[in-house]
Parts: sequence; structure tokens; C-alpha cells
Amino acid sequence: MLTFTALGPFQAWADGAPLDLGGQRQRAVLARLLVAGGRAVPVNTLIDELWPGSPPAQALSTIQGYVSRLRRALEPDRAPREEAGVLVSAPPGYALRARTEQVDAWRFEALVKSDGAPAQTWAAMDTALGLWRGPALAEFGELTWASTEAGRLEELRLIALERRADAGLALGRATSLVADLEAHASAYPLREEAWRLLAVSLYRIGRQGDALAALRRARAVWRDELGLDLTAGLKRLEADMLAQRLEEPSPTVEPAAAPAAAAPGTSGPVEVLRVLVADDQALVRAGLRAMLGGEAGVALAGEAANGEEAIAGVRETHPDVVLLDIQMPRLDGLAAARRILAEDRPPKVVMMTTFGSDENLYAALRAGVSGFVLKTSAPEQFLAAIRAAAAGDALIDPAVTTRLISAFAGRTDPASPPALAGLSDDRLDVLKLVARGLTNRQIGQTLSLPEEEAGLMVKGLLEHLGLFDRAQLVMAAYESGLVTPGVT
Repeated sequence: MLTFTALGPFQAWADGAPLDLGGQRQRAVLARLLVAGGRAVPVNTLIDELWPGSPPAQALSTIQGYVSRLRRALEPDRAPREEAGVLVSAPPGYALRARTEQVDAWRFEALVKSDGAPAQTWAAMDTALGLWRGPALAEFGELTWASTEAGRLEELRLIALERRADAGLALGRATSLVADLEAHASAYPLREEAWRLLAVSLYRIGRQGDALAALRRARAVWRDELGLDLTAGLKRLEADMLAQRLEEPSPTVEPAAAPAAAAPGTSGPVEVLRVLVADDQALVRAGLRAMLGGEAGVALAGEAANGEEAIAGVRETHPDVVLLDIQMPRLDGLAAARRILAEDRPPKVVMMTTFGSDENLYAALRAGVSGFVLKTSAPEQFLAAIRAAAAGDALIDPAVTTRLISAFAGRTDPASPPALAGLSDDRLDVLKLVARGLTNRQIGQTLSLPEEEAGLMVKGLLEHLGLFDRAQLVMAAYESGLVTPGVT
């Protein structure tokens, strides 16, 4: 059986024996396709991401050579003219075809997202964490796509640790968890769940004073690092401990094991997001068309080659999201964005850029676009941008957005929103978290609120300040001095 490991040293295996994947860049091609999760990665993207900023003149033929040699390593018995079955051609690029159980990172993610009773969750998280053999994709750490994916997998690993501990508490295993949870909270002091689990485990083994001391440590860290008090949930936990109202978990009868989780992105009904693509370059539109056509849950609503066509296309097709080039003929992207966002019930707008003037990009943010995505971004970054914008959850934050905020925040502007005076402390806390890029779900977790209530608070802030997009809230927070660039 052919398997792939990325949660530690990157390797492909045939029946347990390691395969020769060649040199660093050739291995990086396979790793990049693995990160794409089965989706096609355009050849131009592979070139840009393997040689950031300075691809060689023969980059295309070099990539083709890498793919040819990788195919021979992965399928040594394939006939010369037989179509590849693992590393396949998927215009405009290549894709890795494998089952979830063949790729440790895919299997890990499916396990972390699975549901079940406490005993099932404990077993699933234990199995998921056991797949890790070291830092993910560490040998490609200097490449942006690899470091981004490594960060995402690391976040899932922390979630798995916390889900395992929560299940362990429900199963009465507090004693064995305390030491690990102490280390976890010390290593990740801004994670609310880490402090909750540590405090509860200490309380359960009769160390009430230590449990309360853990919450005091959390309060001190949060005040120093975030300027916030404990969340409402941790305050309730503290009060319940002081009043000795915490109850032991009730004995539970474990049901039969649930079916294994499906591969990420393949289970359940998927709501389709309709996307209009506006760019004056036919090649860019073709690449985006292919990307959208190969992804479940998104669909191409239409195309436009200039700003005027983009406005007409929005009125005709009513898309959920517009991918809009900031530099276009006849009507540039900034002017087109302003016109689109002035429509009744406008779609979300994500600007695409390769360079652009900072003044125009910042003006687009102030106009209410949901953020930026670089044209050199990987397909999954485009897809993440589309979904984030459609959800209204978070300002898309590539390096260009961070640079713009740092460069322009704080300048006075006659069109800036009203001062923040008069906002209650809880609303200011929400605004700070929005400005730091947290989603409604993350805001809810941080402040111990239901996700729906966090969303209503964000909506209330928009209405109070006379704004209509989350990106404008971020600008308001920076321009008012509530949040300072570069300060967490």
C-alpha cells in the first residue's frame, strides 16, 4: 500500500518501505500537492512557490522532469504510456490522488473533526495525536505555503489535545491529565480552553486552591497580553469553584462506535457559493475558472474583463463573492468596487493584486472590500478567501493587508467613522477582537458567548458606526487608536 507522511519527516512509503523522492525541490512538488488535499495545483503556482521571486528560465521543463521522476518512484510498475493514477495531470497543473487513510495529515484532520461520546472522542484524539512524529513539513519551512499549512495543522493538534483532555475529564481521568494540562497552559497561555481544562482537572483531584491560582494566572496573562479580563465562562467557573458548585461528571453509558469520519470536505450537503471573476487577463480568468470548477461548494457565476463588465455581471448574476482585479481597463477595480458595494444587498468583494499602489489598496479597504488575495496565492488560499468573505467572518490577512494597516492606520481622514466614545466595554472588547482577525466563532470562544450572539454584537457595531463591512470595523479600530499595528 502506498502511504504518505507529513506530520514529521516528509516521506512516501510502499508497503512500509521508504521511496526515493529525489532532491529537496522535487520532494517539495509532492509535498505541495499533498497540502492541496487532492485539488489541482496550477503549474504556474508550483513554479512561483518553489522559486519565490526568482524562477529559472527553464522552470516549466524542470517541474515536468520532477513530476516524471516522482511518477516513476510512486508507480514503478506503470507501463510507459499508461496514465498515471497517483500524481495525475489535472489542467492547468497536477494533483495527488489518494485516499484519506493513505495520508497521515488527511487522516489526522478527519479524526480531529469526528464526533462521538467521550470514550470514542478519547480514542479518536489519541489515535490522531499518535500520528505525529515531529513538526509538520519542517524541511520546507522556508516556503510560505509549507509554513502556512504547518501552522494550520499545529492548531488542529492543539484542538485534538484539548478535545482528548475534555473527554478524559468526562471519563474521570483528571489525575493523569494534570501534568500535561499544566504544560499545555504554560506553553499556550492565550488559549481559554487550556486554562479551563487545567483548572477543572485540579479541582477534580481536590486541589481547589491550585485551581483558583491557575485562573488568577490566566487573568494576569490576559490583562498583560490582551488588555482583557477573564472571559465570562472562566469567571463563572471561578465563581462556581469558590461556591463549591462544580459537580463531578455523571456516569455515562457509551454507545456503539460511530462510523469513521469522511475525508475533509467530502461529507454532508454543501452550500454552493457563486463567484464572479473579474480580471482583464484571460489567462488569470482561465486559471480561476479551473480552480472553481474543481472544488465542491463553489461555482463560477460569471466572468468580466473590465470594471464595467464586473458591475453589469453583478447586477445580472447576483453572486455571493466577487474576485476583482484592482488594475483593470475602462474602470479600475477600486472604482468598480465602490459601485458594486453601493448596490442594494451587495456581494462581498475580494481584491486581487500583484502590486498596486498602497494608496489605492488602502482606499479599497476603507470602501468596504473584505480584503486582498495575491494573484500568486495558492488555490486553497483563494478558496479560503472566498469562504471567509462569504461568511463575513474575518478580514483576509495576507502580508499586503498587514503592511497597509501598519503604514496607514492612525492618519486622520474626513470620511472616517464616528469616534468610539460611548461604546460599552463589552462592545469595545468585541471590536478589539475583530481588529485582531478573530472570527465570530473565535470571538464567542474567547468571550464565552454563543457564536450567534457574537455575530449579533458585530452587527450592532456596524450599525452603531454606520459601516457595512467587517473590514471597515478593522479600520475603525486602528484609526481610532483602539488597536495599534504590531501590538497583540
